Amino acid sequence: MTPSELRECLHEGRKVFGTLIVSPSPRWPEVVAKCGLDFVFIDTEHIALDRAQLSWMCQTYNALGIPPIVRIPSPDPHTATMVLDGGAAGIISPYVESVQQVEALRGAVKLRPIRGQMQQAMLAGETVGPELEHYIRERASKRLLIVNIESTPAIEALDGILQVPDLDGVLIGPHDLSCSLGIPEQYDHPDFLNACETIFNKARKASVGAGIHFWGEVQQQNRLLKLGANMLIHSADISLFQKHLQLELAAIKTAAGLTREDTAISAPVI
Repeated sequence: MTPSELRECLHEGRKVFGTLIVSPSPRWPEVVAKCGLDFVFIDTEHIALDRAQLSWMCQTYNALGIPPIVRIPSPDPHTATMVLDGGAAGIISPYVESVQQVEALRGAVKLRPIRGQMQQAMLAGETVGPELEHYIRERASKRLLIVNIESTPAIEALDGILQVPDLDGVLIGPHDLSCSLGIPEQYDHPDFLNACETIFNKARKASVGAGIHFWGEVQQQNRLLKLGANMLIHSADISLFQKHLQLELAAIKTAAGLTREDTAISAPVI
């Protein structure tokens, strides 16, 4: 899938699936490419990746036809530009709560390489010559702008955020949203599910992608899709490794007749 095709899927409501990639191992992309993913999610907000590592990861996944979407550490336009220069197919900005933040990110992602006063004028609605307009639009169609909606102020500002031109998707951060709602990590709570449904429905009515990063069981994932999500980031490589290693070691020990205490399997919260 190309970045342009991924972008079209988000706007048209077609479902797309990705996972969070933590490992920068050069052996990892080849394995990931065989898993049926539409894109990969690379997080630099919570994961320690340097600029060179990140660029190698982005360039490799792009070469394999898996668009890499990178979450930047903060809603900073300069960081967004740097990540795109490194090869990202798009950015996810964390903890966005205002139209102004999205507009600034739009300038960095969708109006490249325009900067400074000219960018501000374009964001304000001033027109440019047809050749430059075509150049910018053609390039913007190959980059994605997605913002995290993960707080009650963000939900309150969502109607305005969804009106910002060129926004491709909103992505729920479940952990932060549940804390903002006062029900930390209670992902089956009616208030959390109602908030998700509200975000999904508003995004889809605006023809903007509606996404969530979630690490729960299959039934929970399907419930989120039924509530309206069309972009699902399932778990993470580190969580899946932990889960399956624990299960297989437990099975081996049981088959060998070794006694063990049952331990709960928990995924890292990212």
